Amino acid sequence: MATETEMKLSLSARAASQLRRHVLLSGVPSQRQLLINTYYDTPDCRLRSERLIVRYRQQGGDWLLGVKTAAQLSGGLAERQEWECPGRPGEFDFSHVDQSAVRDLLESLRDQLQPAFVTRFQRHAWLLEPRAGVRIELALDCGTIEASGRRQPIREVELELLSGAVGDLFDLAVALQASLPLHPEARSKSDRAYRLMLDTPMTAAKALPVAIDASLASISAFRRIALSCVNQLQSNEQGILATDAPEFAHQARVAIRRLRSAIRVWQRHLPAPFVARFDPLWQELARRLGGVRNWDVFLADTAPLLSAAFADRAEDQAKVESLFRYARRRCTSNRRAARAAFKSATYSRLLLDFSAALQALPEAKRGSLGDFVPAWLDKCTQRVNQRAAEAQQGGDEARHRLRLAFKQLRYALEFFSPIFAGPVLQNFHQSLTALQEQLGHQNDLAVAMQLVVEALPGRRAEGVHGWLAVQSEALLPELEMLLEAFRRQDAPWSAPSS
Repeated sequence: MATETEMKLSLSARAASQLRRHVLLSGVPSQRQLLINTYYDTPDCRLRSERLIVRYRQQGGDWLLGVKTAAQLSGGLAERQEWECPGRPGEFDFSHVDQSAVRDLLESLRDQLQPAFVTRFQRHAWLLEPRAGVRIELALDCGTIEASGRRQPIREVELELLSGAVGDLFDLAVALQASLPLHPEARSKSDRAYRLMLDTPMTAAKALPVAIDASLASISAFRRIALSCVNQLQSNEQGILATDAPEFAHQARVAIRRLRSAIRVWQRHLPAPFVARFDPLWQELARRLGGVRNWDVFLADTAPLLSAAFADRAEDQAKVESLFRYARRRCTSNRRAARAAFKSATYSRLLLDFSAALQALPEAKRGSLGDFVPAWLDKCTQRVNQRAAEAQQGGDEARHRLRLAFKQLRYALEFFSPIFAGPVLQNFHQSLTALQEQLGHQNDLAVAMQLVVEALPGRRAEGVHGWLAVQSEALLPELEMLLEAFRRQDAPWSAPSS
């Protein structure tokens, strides 16, 4: 068994041509070959569900049977296990797989395996040795994915680490990106091929659980969680660029909020320059998405309520119709700005630079999750209780601050949830979720009031603004009940799992 560590970067046709003449490749001999890869799976795609890949690769007159574990890409980086041996297409001998659980599964499925899809591409490869002890294969792949009678282009750079450290991969990627528009890839060739084969519609990617435990080193846990957030963000890129569906922008924004919350949780464990450099950059990207989200929510949720409320009042109905037209224009312009941000070299650099900085974070000499999680969650809860008291005496701004405090507590609890067990965690999380949703509704109404003033300047906004304020006030009794229920919850971190 070998561990494959590689980075995938997408690029344009023009950039692919420029890469071949790049100064870093000057004088380095290259190899060119046609690679034809046939991937196999069962009719019900069992291998995909088990996150395994089986393929035959044709290289000239040779055939290689390959087995890989499927890895998520975060910032373009993937690390996975790989087994290869010579073979003949259609014949499956898995005796070379030295991990018994994987081998037993493959052998049990052997008779069900059938061709699923093909990738066919020209590979230009260069072996680079940027410093003593470091060897990296740089491969430029250009070709197609062929599945279910459909095709999709392949144009990407693969950097495979043959010897050296992961940081060496990032050093090379950053050096290349300085003069070429390279973007860290979010999906592997096989993942894209499955989507093509199954004609799977794009769906917004939500946050996935991260495997951590109380004994894990603090920085290692942060790295896993941060990379998971980056993966969620990148998994929503194409939906933002190719569709107007609001959920993609929403989940991308959630990914950034979760990432920034993680930075807050670990701030005293992180180098100050790391926080000072990256937190403002993520905040700016979230701001770009915030405009899209605000107008999306207004059109989808608030606008129908306004239309119904003012249906019998001709003068106010005219205002509402004018408001809708303005909202649609703003929604379009904000979505255009968000797409420009996601297409920019600035975003591509942020993904790569942040992922590189994550890998370079020094491990703390001491300190595991179990050392600081309870104290941090206690601090979050104290902040929530303080802001809850302020919100009960204040207005929209105080409730907004309370919502942010609840959100930070909820994200932190989700990060650490594998450490805790039992119904106490579930009840606490449900109470948090209910409060965050309630405060979210009130925040949507508060934002809607601001948007109405923007769209209908002067006294034109009075009737609509006043109606929205009444709706917000009507939610306050339920907020009081939810806060009281939350105060009665036991803290799940007071009894960590064994």
